Amino acid sequence: MIGELGRRSSTALLVHSALIQAVTFLVRPATTYRALELDVPGFALGFLAASYAVFPLLLALPIGGLVDRLGERRLMAIGAAVVLGCSAFLLFWGTSVPALVAGTALLGAGQLACVVGQQAVVANNAASTRLDSAFGYLTFAASLGQALGPLAISVVGGASVRPNTNAIFLLATAMSLVLFLTTFVISSKVSRGKRTARGGPKGSTAALLRTPGVVRALATSATVLAVVDLTVVYLPALGAERGLTAATVGLMLTVRAVFSMVSRLGLGSVSRRLGRMKLLILSLAISTVSLGVAAIPMPEWLLFVVMAFLGLGLGIGQPLTMSWLSAQAPEGQRGRALALRLAGNRVGQVILPSAIGVVAVGLGAAGVFLASAVAVGGTMLLLRGVRLDD
Repeated sequence: MIGELGRRSSTALLVHSALIQAVTFLVRPATTYRALELDVPGFALGFLAASYAVFPLLLALPIGGLVDRLGERRLMAIGAAVVLGCSAFLLFWGTSVPALVAGTALLGAGQLACVVGQQAVVANNAASTRLDSAFGYLTFAASLGQALGPLAISVVGGASVRPNTNAIFLLATAMSLVLFLTTFVISSKVSRGKRTARGGPKGSTAALLRTPGVVRALATSATVLAVVDLTVVYLPALGAERGLTAATVGLMLTVRAVFSMVSRLGLGSVSRRLGRMKLLILSLAISTVSLGVAAIPMPEWLLFVVMAFLGLGLGIGQPLTMSWLSAQAPEGQRGRALALRLAGNRVGQVILPSAIGVVAVGLGAAGVFLASAVAVGGTMLLLRGVRLDD
């Protein structure tokens, strides 16, 4: 169970976490396939991809304030309703580029509301000693959804190069309906008791950023997530440089993802044994060494081992930064803090890959892995003097 939540409510929360990710990772590729059906130019595909991040970047902080005022379940219900409406809209009216862009942007907004609400439920209901374990289970469920979404494409999309997008959007609509209904099974006992506190005056975002440890948590989280994206993008390039087949590279990425999921299952017990600070430093150190070693030419089997260790390191980092930020944020502002983290992640996903791409120019994919190792290693310097176990 998660904190004060009952077993049924905890299970519903984990199902909700898996479903929103599954729908997202189902709809986004489907919109690309639908755009290809419309013979859109390449630049339009890029605009379509970017539209998903626009609303989350603009709405992260307002949504963070809403979750602290309205409550987690209401916000999650609103987000799920937006995702349901978006899926139905794409099913019936997603036949033009503007419609696909609008649907994708709405998907990003609905997904943000669901994720912020889920994380706030954990932050407000789990005891401080159980935060790492609770966020570990939540992120495990999210990772499972990210794996199931693309799998569903192969099940309902057909065997052709361009799958049946109507069937995919129909499945997404059905899953979104389940997502919406699941919201009402989730209760938040502690948060209901804090309704008065939510209604009180709130500090500004600037004041929240001045809270000790908040900026460091945001920077660490953004770096780890950006490096996950870089790995997904540049491991195929590294494999091409070394003559590895696409199937081998895909299997390596799967190994990394599976070990990230595994690392989150026992996170709570390991954190209690080592302490949050030591475990976070250890995860960053493992990630740094793995990224650096991956840049060195090696046998194929050894690179699989390196990807497994990289998955462990990066998998631990994300839930730990969530629990860190939740512990540091003032009571009544945890939703805002977690939304700020998501906004920071989006910024990091734009800035860090661009910067590393410039630094590593001429060095190939191996240079990107080395630069990523430097970036992750640098975040360990942010932890100097920070106590994460209070």
